[in-house]
Amino acid sequence: MRHPGQSSAGTSENARGHIRDQALALGFDAVGFAGPDVGDAAGRLGEFIASGYHGDMGWMETTQVRRESPRGLWPEVKSIIAVGMNYGPDEDPLMLREYPDRAVVSAYARGRDYHDVLKKQLRQLASRIAADWSCEVKLFVDTAPVMEKPIAQQGGLGWQGKHTNLVSRDFGSWLFLGEVFTTLDLEPDLPGRDHCGGCHRCIDACPTAAFPEPYKLDARRCISYLTIEHDGHIPREFRIPMGNRIYGCDDCLAVCPWNKFAKTTPHDALRPHIHLRRPRLRDFAALDDAGFRQVFSGSPVKRLGRDRFVRNVLIAISNSGDGALADSAGALLADPSPLVRAMAVWALARLLPATAFADLRTEHAGAEADPDVREEWAAG
Repeated sequence: MRHPGQSSAGTSENARGHIRDQALALGFDAVGFAGPDVGDAAGRLGEFIASGYHGDMGWMETTQVRRESPRGLWPEVKSIIAVGMNYGPDEDPLMLREYPDRAVVSAYARGRDYHDVLKKQLRQLASRIAADWSCEVKLFVDTAPVMEKPIAQQGGLGWQGKHTNLVSRDFGSWLFLGEVFTTLDLEPDLPGRDHCGGCHRCIDACPTAAFPEPYKLDARRCISYLTIEHDGHIPREFRIPMGNRIYGCDDCLAVCPWNKFAKTTPHDALRPHIHLRRPRLRDFAALDDAGFRQVFSGSPVKRLGRDRFVRNVLIAISNSGDGALADSAGALLADPSPLVRAMAVWALARLLPATAFADLRTEHAGAEADPDVREEWAAG
């Protein structure tokens, strides 16, 4: 008699078909099966960290050993069910770059927090697998040191393109990923093949030249990293290239030719909230902490925190060229956060006539206690 969690070839195929049907019925749009390995991704991760490309993301270094292999996270894992959920936008995510008084939020963050959406469905899938096949399961949605994109590639969901993100032949750039680790022994799918060919549109599109070479990303130069992961002041060399991007950057994703096969998400929870379709920079700059929490309740943007969010908004205001937005920046010169005050100074230095800015500097700079803010006054 077969031990629970063990499977013959026939039973493996039955389990695969049953699990795939359940996953699709629960709302996932792509399903694949992988073994407990990540191919050559472990070596690439080591190079990424050794080069310092991870920047402030120290957790990538501290979890490197566990991240290099699914067995390092859970020694008992035998198979991984990789799932994807389509979050394809219903309009060009780069369109708002042409409206400098508006804020660009990455397509993935315009709806409900995908961690919550996927985890709810993934829990149901994992519970059914455990009950139907008498096996152990663990589920992950970007919540543990799991190399999701290499696992998705191993499971045949797509391939990691030259921009290091997953590309799908069916959904282009727009798949959220999740995984169920299991002790059930399942036949893996064939890994996804690289179909980038000679294309380098994603590399050319990057506003900050964050790709030192194809398939390698220097996160320290990436607008997504700078606006979301980076805690402190954004280096001056990247502020102007940020344009009006205040949370993430879709440029390398959006220009991928494989998006011609992409489909608008069918999932209501992942569709853009009305206040994130064409948000005004002026409105976002006026948010205090309570207002920020209210506006972004249930959104991944909320994890950024109000101060870093307004930091990004002020950089976008500085890039607008719209002198009418100087009032929004000026109102933040007395903000409790030195991070916000510093970027208010930066914005005013770029929006106001030199004489008006000089008058403000005389009025405020001498009373400023924070050295970083004083530096912005001096540089302005």
